[in-house]
Amino acid sequence: MPPDDYRHQGQRRQLVEELKKKGITDAAVLAAIGKVPRHQFIDDTAFERFAYVDKAFPIDCGQTISQPYTVAFQSQLLQVKRGEKVLEVGTGSGYQTAILCELGAKVFSIERHKPLHIATKRRLAELGYRPMLVHGDGYLGMPLHGPFNKVIVTCGAPDVPAPLMDQLLSGGRLVIPVGDEEGQRMLTIDISPQGPVRKEHGAFSFVPMLEHKAKG
Repeated sequence: MPPDDYRHQGQRRQLVEELKKKGITDAAVLAAIGKVPRHQFIDDTAFERFAYVDKAFPIDCGQTISQPYTVAFQSQLLQVKRGEKVLEVGTGSGYQTAILCELGAKVFSIERHKPLHIATKRRLAELGYRPMLVHGDGYLGMPLHGPFNKVIVTCGAPDVPAPLMDQLLSGGRLVIPVGDEEGQRMLTIDISPQGPVRKEHGAFSFVPMLEHKAKG
């Protein structure tokens, strides 16, 4: 794993300033972005020097590490309070997972690609993070570990999976991009006493979420 030196720390400070200009205002989210070494989540050394550019990059198994703005935007929408149980659907590289850990969440994360799950579990442990990581079908969530205060989905879903809604506590929130491969709309769904409250938060583009599939 590459070292985290003063150059990387300076690049993160610049990234935080860029995210502020793009509308990220949550101080805890900005602090987490400023702390997590994104370059250590990128396996391809060809991309390492661009780690703090606000762009997505490819990772193993045809997946991507989301651009920092997207990670910050979803994290800000999630409104994590320290100690809350958060389910993440799509562990991927583990970068968003690490941000959630820095926010003080008790993180439960599920990944359908087994090689990615194994590599990310090792990486997060090396960096000192201890989320509960599971290889499985994210569409189904993690009912044995629920219910959750918050759920965040890091892949584009064709619709809102009912199992994820069922695993939210009253007062909980789901953050999920919904749409097809052409693009998605970012949604928040809050569980209120009167029923789910759904709001849209702009257009995004994620790799697709595949229902009822877990790859070895």
